[in-house]
Amino acid sequence: MTTQTATPPTPRAAVPAAARRAATVLGTPARRTLVLGLLCFAVTCAIGMQGWASVSLGGFDLGIFDQGIRGYAHFGLPVSTLKSYHHEFPPGFSLLGDHFSPVLALLAPLYWIWDDPRSLIIGQALLFALGVPLIRRIAAYSFAAAEPRTARRAADLAGLTYALGWPLLVASRVGFHEVAFAVPLTLLMLERGLARRYGTVVLAAVLLCCTKEDMGLLVGAYGLVLLLRTRRTGDRAGRYTGIGLLLGGPIASAVAIKWLIPAMGGEPGYYWNYETLGADGGQAVTNLLHDPFLLVQTAFDQPLKPLLLLWLFGTLFLLPLRSATVLCLVPLLAERILSSNPNHWSIARHYDSLLWPVLLTATVEVLGRLSSTERTERTRRRARLLGLGTVGVALVAAVPIGLLQLAVPSSWEPRASEAALVRAAALIPDGASVEADNQIAPRLTARTDVVLVDGTPRGRDYVLTRSDKRSFPFKTDKEQADRIQLLLAHGYRQLWAEDGVVLLHREGDQPVPGEHVPGPGSKPVQDEVPSDVGHNLFKG
Repeated sequence: MTTQTATPPTPRAAVPAAARRAATVLGTPARRTLVLGLLCFAVTCAIGMQGWASVSLGGFDLGIFDQGIRGYAHFGLPVSTLKSYHHEFPPGFSLLGDHFSPVLALLAPLYWIWDDPRSLIIGQALLFALGVPLIRRIAAYSFAAAEPRTARRAADLAGLTYALGWPLLVASRVGFHEVAFAVPLTLLMLERGLARRYGTVVLAAVLLCCTKEDMGLLVGAYGLVLLLRTRRTGDRAGRYTGIGLLLGGPIASAVAIKWLIPAMGGEPGYYWNYETLGADGGQAVTNLLHDPFLLVQTAFDQPLKPLLLLWLFGTLFLLPLRSATVLCLVPLLAERILSSNPNHWSIARHYDSLLWPVLLTATVEVLGRLSSTERTERTRRRARLLGLGTVGVALVAAVPIGLLQLAVPSSWEPRASEAALVRAAALIPDGASVEADNQIAPRLTARTDVVLVDGTPRGRDYVLTRSDKRSFPFKTDKEQADRIQLLLAHGYRQLWAEDGVVLLHREGDQPVPGEHVPGPGSKPVQDEVPSDVGHNLFKG
């Protein structure tokens, strides 16, 4: 990998001139920013709402975040029974003990307006849309040395590519996650860095560290980028900011993982998915010191891992590799490539939306450098072709990944089994205690005390499950059918059944074999990943 520093305005005195040039580029067609922002919001919100309408958004993870942020809205901790019961966390556990994401509290006001899980779908789409003006400003700075017409087109195309970027569409399709904040905050940090407004850079970095515990690693990597870019300039503020981020980001991650998460009921090392390297971080370091090649072996021990890298960088014609900004990706990509969890290897989940701001910014920086009027006409022509090719590939990829389904009427309708779940859920009274199928759980979080129906009976008043279609976290539909028979034989009565969906009601106090509720001293467990996961780049 060749790492060159993409050159925003280099001398400090040039910053005001570059800012004026960016304002000139963006000022006249400011309405385009609004149009592209509305496009981004409309598409990502529509994809999320389509998932809701088709009952394809589950308790994991939309229902979990709905319960947690509803807790914030009522001025309490973000408690989720869906998460804590299924993974056997002890009483007192909050979502801050799962991932350190206090920034999610900023979404609490949405629930004062509309107390519904779909508030999060709208909120996520709004946050994604906030990235449009930021990526356009990044393009304006990066193309400051290009012809004005070229700079304006670059800003428009960068905004369009971001707005319809396949990572955002995928994240919208799988529900709500912390990435809703990470995407615009990362862009804000990068954009303010180009503008040399380091106070806002630090603010964005702090908020990123409050978005998820590992985002401090991205912040630290960006500190290194700032140091590289200011090492030969008189930009002392940039150097000091770079040093602060380089040290502060990883320290913030370490503090969150070692102290803050356990303090909120979490388990230290719960998300350690690197067994190939060692049983924990210390052992991994020891093993790598003895055998550094182990790192390379682990990074390429599954076919999907190099395919993931090829997709991420190949669809952008490897352009990000020519910008120092790409260094920000190293910690986040390493987390996935070195992981032994197959869920991390495909593009079918929300993880790539964390990378999208960095990938696109690095691409824009390189194209801006190649489009400078100081370059030869041949180089500028090649930059135009690469830019148009990048936009074309991104938009073509967005069609099958997200856009096409929006135009298919049947994609907005639930299948027979999911529709039956909705009808059965309507029979459950408000305030009831429920064990629910993963797909219907988000529709019960606002009005019932709901946990996930899983391998352990929880003794709830109602159980809503399926007998002939595998649903998370069961490995086979037979396990679900056996659960129904177990409950019927121990005090439950069938109230309703249709299309494989069964609603049961507990009629007495007869104990169910294996019934268990997490208590003090409960040891958290992780799910076993099904054997069919990790074999397709485009499927979860």
